[in-house]
Amino acid sequence: MTASKPFSATGNQMIAEAMRQANPDVMAAYPITPQTTIVENYAKYVANGLVTTEFVTVESEHSAMSACVGASAAGARVATATASQGLALMWEELFIAAGMRLPIVMANANRALSAPINIHGDHSDVMGARDTGWIIFFAETAQEAYDNTVISFPIAEDKDVQLPVMTTLDGFITSHAMERCVMEDDDTVAKFVGSYEPVNGLLTSADPIGAGMFANGSSYMKSRAVLRRACQDSLPIIEKVGNAWAKECGRPFQLVDTWETEDADLIVVVLGSAAGNMRHVGRELRAEGKKVGVVRPRVYRPFPAKQIAEACKGAKAIAIMDRADSIGGQFGPLAVDVMSALYAEGVNIPMHNYIYGLGGNDLTNETVMSVYANLEKLASGEAQSGQLTYLGMQEAEGAENEWLA
Repeated sequence: MTASKPFSATGNQMIAEAMRQANPDVMAAYPITPQTTIVENYAKYVANGLVTTEFVTVESEHSAMSACVGASAAGARVATATASQGLALMWEELFIAAGMRLPIVMANANRALSAPINIHGDHSDVMGARDTGWIIFFAETAQEAYDNTVISFPIAEDKDVQLPVMTTLDGFITSHAMERCVMEDDDTVAKFVGSYEPVNGLLTSADPIGAGMFANGSSYMKSRAVLRRACQDSLPIIEKVGNAWAKECGRPFQLVDTWETEDADLIVVVLGSAAGNMRHVGRELRAEGKKVGVVRPRVYRPFPAKQIAEACKGAKAIAIMDRADSIGGQFGPLAVDVMSALYAEGVNIPMHNYIYGLGGNDLTNETVMSVYANLEKLASGEAQSGQLTYLGMQEAEGAENEWLA
């Protein structure tokens, strides 16, 4: 299959293909819904001799990331995939991978966390990993999941980055839905990704090196500061690699995707697949003469604060859509990031935070329309700024919980 011939594929298929084309030295993985078909497909590539990857079957996701850490530290190109409870089980190892500056590429099919048990898509799992030091992509479509995965390898392995990358897609919504996709030929991707030359491989370095050493307070603080700087400084490298891939494949790349924001009075900020819902209803409202726009961060970590502030600064009201909650906090995780970005740039705009789609709860056109309708009230002063609403829920009869809608 080549870029000139569109075909139907799921997001999981496209990620598996991108990883096949990158041909990592090692993949250690454990199956978990809705990620399973990524590693199932990849195991077939291994069995059929389409890749030279050493596929390591392990007993848990914690073991999967442990094996990835060991292989990457040794000097191998490494990839894996997970979701939900599997990502949560890896939590300890996520910090180790970032702290040791290991350029592992991992796909995550975003899914709800227990309890209660739920296998459907939301962002609770990846938001639990947002502060681990990994670079994080959110794909809106299966095509974007492919492109994000391809560029993840040269980004992670860049000598000035050397950080693990999480390339995510929404569980079932994007991971399993069939979409129109294109794929570049194997030689094009192989050339773009390049051969892996480890910077400090334990088995490849000519000089003696240590990894995962003990550090006291001062040294540990310095290591965290260096990690923060490396993550933040990766943003222009992400943009450079993304633009290089865009030139190669003809599909645009932006750290922050914006739709009709140039003159928008009302803006919705959203991650992942729900951006399509927002634009669909937004087009109807644009046809009625209402100035609405949508801002979608494609890169979530490092957070593109200046780009988001620039896109939002002209609005009269903003809705921030969180597919995860920060329980005990005042707002959801994306809302806190966006509000911090605006504050740092001296931008003060009325805003409303919505928690939506948890556990795969439907985001209908009617609920999206209610978000835009409330934005109009917010812009006119009829609604109060700084509120949080659980969107798309019916209140119990007689209940008076203002945060439910």
